[in-house]
Amino acid sequence: MISKQELQQQIAEAAREVRATNPMAGSITNTVTINFVANAQIAVGGSAAMVYLPDEGEFLANAGNATYINVGTLLPIYEKTLPRTAKALHDAGKRWVLDPVAIGIGDMRTKLLAQFKDYKPTIIRGNASEIIALANLWGVAGDGGASQVRGVDSTQAVDEARTAAVALARYTQGAVAVSGEVDLVTDGEAVAYSKGGSHFMTKITGSGCSLGGVCAVYATTAQTPFACAMAGVQVYNLAGARAEAQVDAPGSFQVAFLDQLYKATPEDIAANPFDYEEA
Repeated sequence: MISKQELQQQIAEAAREVRATNPMAGSITNTVTINFVANAQIAVGGSAAMVYLPDEGEFLANAGNATYINVGTLLPIYEKTLPRTAKALHDAGKRWVLDPVAIGIGDMRTKLLAQFKDYKPTIIRGNASEIIALANLWGVAGDGGASQVRGVDSTQAVDEARTAAVALARYTQGAVAVSGEVDLVTDGEAVAYSKGGSHFMTKITGSGCSLGGVCAVYATTAQTPFACAMAGVQVYNLAGARAEAQVDAPGSFQVAFLDQLYKATPEDIAANPFDYEEA
């Protein structure tokens, strides 16, 4: 387990590297939130590319240093696209981020998420209910409890998913981010609780989806999966808090939030408050 100061240094370095290199992180993501995901990726310094066809997913897997897969709105073609893309990422040793949106609401979604177990995503991002459900589906949950998914919403608190998140991170040897009022991020050895954000994040579509895309941008860097996931969560909590201080409604918040993602410095991102402890 590294020290909190070392983690902060790695977070800042991930943000600096992204700003310096403008890396491409391709996405196969929720059709409801494509625009917001792309704009958030660009705002933090990355480059976005959104696809849905199998051969294009494989191309992005090999062309970029990281890819984002979000199962939010599934089309029939995704039965081919998602497994082929995940396999290409795994075979090429490329990093990728998985968002198991609405796990458990349909057979195709469950089948696809079950297949991803062997391809071990670098970062998994979801709400508490989704993280618990994924750990149960993959059989790594231990005593993580039962999931209570309600569509794309979580009915459980972040701390209820701690055991499942740690188990998933240890299995993948990557990182897991659990979104909630206070976000939890773990690499299976340490657990961080990142603070900030805004109540307006639950009043707009795509806060979670775009966070996954931003984590993929940071995953293109040379930093650890834990630092990359933390960089995404930290910049979101920082930008959310700063944006809320400027506005009083969701529509203006979304614009202000993108502006604050763009303005956040590596030092500010690393310094955003978080608690840190052993898993």
